[in-house]
Amino acid sequence: MTAIDVHAHFVPPGILETLASKGQDLGIQLLEKTADARCCQFDYGLEVRPFFPGLLDLNGRISEMDRQRVERQVLSIWTDILGYGLDATRGNAWHRVLNDGLAELCAAHPNRFSWMASGALPDAAGAAHELERCVGQGAVGAVVAANIEGTNLGEVPLDEFWAACEELNVPVFVHPAMPVALPRTENFGLNQICAYTLDTTLAMGSMIMSGTLDRYPTLRILVSHGGGNLPYLIGRFDRIHAAMDSKVTGDKAIRKPSAYLSRFLYDSILHNTEALHFLTELVGVDRILLGGDAPFPPGDPDPLGTLELAGLDTKVINQIAVTNPRREYRLP
Repeated sequence: MTAIDVHAHFVPPGILETLASKGQDLGIQLLEKTADARCCQFDYGLEVRPFFPGLLDLNGRISEMDRQRVERQVLSIWTDILGYGLDATRGNAWHRVLNDGLAELCAAHPNRFSWMASGALPDAAGAAHELERCVGQGAVGAVVAANIEGTNLGEVPLDEFWAACEELNVPVFVHPAMPVALPRTENFGLNQICAYTLDTTLAMGSMIMSGTLDRYPTLRILVSHGGGNLPYLIGRFDRIHAAMDSKVTGDKAIRKPSAYLSRFLYDSILHNTEALHFLTELVGVDRILLGGDAPFPPGDPDPLGTLELAGLDTKVINQIAVTNPRREYRLP
């Protein structure tokens, strides 16, 4: 099977070389924590954790893909380093560096990798122009963080960007970004377990309730980690939509929230057979795409094997791992 993994992160090493030589111009300092650990410190105060070795190792990535029986990964940049707090000029320049790095990598390995473009999202017009440029260079989608410096995705004025995504007909991958753990999630891996999925849920809830999906009826959204908590909480969303005064909540959704579930795409990263079966029954197999989340520990080290262990038949596995990704990202 020629499986396609739509949730995989990579940082071309040339980007770090650019930071080492020109980071000051971008408002980013590349810190050497140890001989093997480097991290980004942004001028606006954010310091992210060191780069995982697997984020930078191309040969190791290809070997791991072969082990997983994954022919192609649709790469997105590590969302911790999107730098949404940079001013528009430096933010746009930074994302050009990120996107050019991914474009060059995928052009050198066209049979193994495709890529999604990022943008300086607080500057919606600039991000739209950057996406248009990147699609011209071969990008097959867009990637955005689930929050913009702590503000829910659906509460930021991004109409120019969403309009560009619709016009270019590319899916938008919404990925959580919690580079600094909240005090309550610092221990026990709760940042990755709980805060990440909550970030996704807040993003999708805000996009539904703000009316964004009504304004952009053909906007395609791929939601990380099986939809976060949204599929399990959708009944509660419906209840609030029906029972509370929209003048109080700010709810602008035309339909009940559960009606929008079919608008989203979902990756398969759930780590639980029962949860995967629940998702397929709730939204339909045609809305689920194979994801692994390489190279991070919360990811699935054998995404295709997970579908097999769940007892899904070969036709369903082929749809999730091949047909759906190929359709949504218009892959050969």
